[in-house]
Amino acid sequence: MATKKYNSFVSFLLCVVFAVLGFAVGAVGLYVYKTQKEIASIQVYSAGDMSFHFLELGNEYTGDCTYIKANGVDILIDAGSKTSSISTITAYVNQYVTDNKLEYVIVTHAHEDHYAGFATNDGTSSIFDLYEVGTIIDFAQITDGKEEQKMYNNYLREISEAKTRGAKHYSALECVQETNGAKSTYDLGSDMSFTILNQRYYSEVSTTENNHSVCTLFTHGNKNFLFTGDLEKLGEESLASLNDLPHCVLYKAGHHGSKTSSHNVLLEEITPEICCVCCCAGNVEYTQDMDNTFPTQDFIDRISVYTRKVYVTTLGKIIFDEDKQKYVNNGYESMNGNIVVTSTASSTEVNCSNNNTILKDTNWFKNNRTCPSAWA
Repeated sequence: MATKKYNSFVSFLLCVVFAVLGFAVGAVGLYVYKTQKEIASIQVYSAGDMSFHFLELGNEYTGDCTYIKANGVDILIDAGSKTSSISTITAYVNQYVTDNKLEYVIVTHAHEDHYAGFATNDGTSSIFDLYEVGTIIDFAQITDGKEEQKMYNNYLREISEAKTRGAKHYSALECVQETNGAKSTYDLGSDMSFTILNQRYYSEVSTTENNHSVCTLFTHGNKNFLFTGDLEKLGEESLASLNDLPHCVLYKAGHHGSKTSSHNVLLEEITPEICCVCCCAGNVEYTQDMDNTFPTQDFIDRISVYTRKVYVTTLGKIIFDEDKQKYVNNGYESMNGNIVVTSTASSTEVNCSNNNTILKDTNWFKNNRTCPSAWA
């Protein structure tokens, strides 16, 4: 009888041990799977690739920041939307920048949602303070009155300090004219380069800051990738007339998908395959007209002729304020999240941190926009 009880106890004990071991093995396996998945979602770059990262900026405001990895070279275009976005930007970029150096920084134009991270108050670290910077390329013109604004003067101070630490600084006009040591095309090695494209508002002052945007064409082998900042219609017309624009695999939507940008005069030249929109879709930061919140119906109708592959970083949340009798922003969530477009020798792929759903298939689009015939 004692032996029987003993055997039963041993059997029970063994069952407990195996159950614990099974749970432990399963937990470890799940942890490894999740860790590998997280690493895979981050480490999309390998030697010989060119990758474009369209960043979410940690708040409900629309803005631009694109990090580019090309043959080991680290490039940053813009750093919006607010100075508070700096910590979000650096946390992301530091996954890839292993030497604390940005070889190139391109600042498209003097609007807060594009250059706040470079124009901090004295005593607050800017992007220029946090990294060693090789070459800075920025806008050649500003609108009248900009020189009196605090943020612009912060920017000038931060540029000056970066230069004292060894950074080279050229305007887009100096690049296209190849003066003062600047070049129009910068070789990145392994059949990769970028070119500062010409447009009229490098030498003329526009009534809108957006038209002063630096326009950049990246090339990987026979593939092209176009960035136009917030360039508007007159600027796009000059961009198309002053350059022999190629077909582009990737186009970053001008002006966050505004009705003022991405016109046919440009799109018919570049015939884009992929379009990435940096914005908080539907937020009312700039307008109460729902059709003109980003990305606008006009933009969607025009881009739809060329591609279905349109991706949007962030979704803005809005509520109706009864007291103010208007819509107000009420936070944000990821739409696609951080969008990464990776060009390899044989393919171009899109991978997003939240999901890979194209714009036309999102609930926001179905509820707020009219599907163009090209997407039907």
